[in-house]
Amino acid sequence: MYTQGLDIKPGDKAIPLETGTSEAERRFQGRIDRDERIEPKDWMPAGYRKTLIRQISQHAHSEVVGMLPEGNWIARAPTLRRKAVLLAKVQDEAGHGLYLYGAAETLGVSRAELVEQLLSGKAKYSSIFNYPTTTWADIGAIGWLVDGAAIMNQIPLCRCSYGPYARAMIRICKEESFHQRQGYEIMLALSRGSDEQRAMAQDALDRWWWPSLMMFGPSDKESAHSAQSMRWGIKRISNDDLRQKFVDVTVPQARYLGLVVPDPDLAWNEARGHYDFGPIDWEELKQVISGNGPCNKARMKARRDAHAEGAWVREAALAHAEKRRARALRKAG
Repeated sequence: MYTQGLDIKPGDKAIPLETGTSEAERRFQGRIDRDERIEPKDWMPAGYRKTLIRQISQHAHSEVVGMLPEGNWIARAPTLRRKAVLLAKVQDEAGHGLYLYGAAETLGVSRAELVEQLLSGKAKYSSIFNYPTTTWADIGAIGWLVDGAAIMNQIPLCRCSYGPYARAMIRICKEESFHQRQGYEIMLALSRGSDEQRAMAQDALDRWWWPSLMMFGPSDKESAHSAQSMRWGIKRISNDDLRQKFVDVTVPQARYLGLVVPDPDLAWNEARGHYDFGPIDWEELKQVISGNGPCNKARMKARRDAHAEGAWVREAALAHAEKRRARALRKAG
């Protein structure tokens, strides 16, 4: 439901190259303009590599941290079926993190270095995971809105110019589509339930709507990386265009559920063919990204504790791998 029309408009042109661009960079940009895939051993500008490492690692960190608000509800899910489905979803997110760390490693950075950047606070992850999940309806809202916004962001990445990232995204998006359906199904069940359940669903929408819109990043005029990322074919659609597409497809879904989007300025604009929506509180996004969100400290403490408690597993795995390597060397000799 989120995959239609997610591409650059036909005829869109790349941003002109700056004066003084090297011949190698011109050849590289020519490959990008021809929609060729860049592979790990291909020459690439240092800035392209740096941008990819930043984006892919932040994506990986977000998948890993994203397990925390939902994992807290596995044991508290209302039925055995709900527990099994949520457990499968959290496992998927762990796998997504592993795929993405692997893609980042092809750019010459180690997984240990990336994890250390997360644990030290140097690296960022999606601000959305710094909000609390206070009711079961929040799990539905995360699947419907957060994973819905993630799919909106990620489908175009299946055509990212960097091959390993694009290929990882194909599987990730397939699995995310199930996550979105799982969340919407929870919201549908609640909206068709008792007065208390409908109120719980509405409350979750009220709290998650605006943070979900912030997931697309700052407005285009304030985004520091969008223009260059689009030139390099890493990003295919601007933040504001993605946000608009999300609003356009999600508002009718909310109305079908009988829920009210918490935006008094929301209105269909016949002339534009899109919904108009109210201003976003960018100061809130800035505060959450800066570490001042409701759950920033709790999320990072949980990750650091898990990393420390899992040290023996990593050590055992390394020791086992060394034994296998030594055994193989003896057989070869």
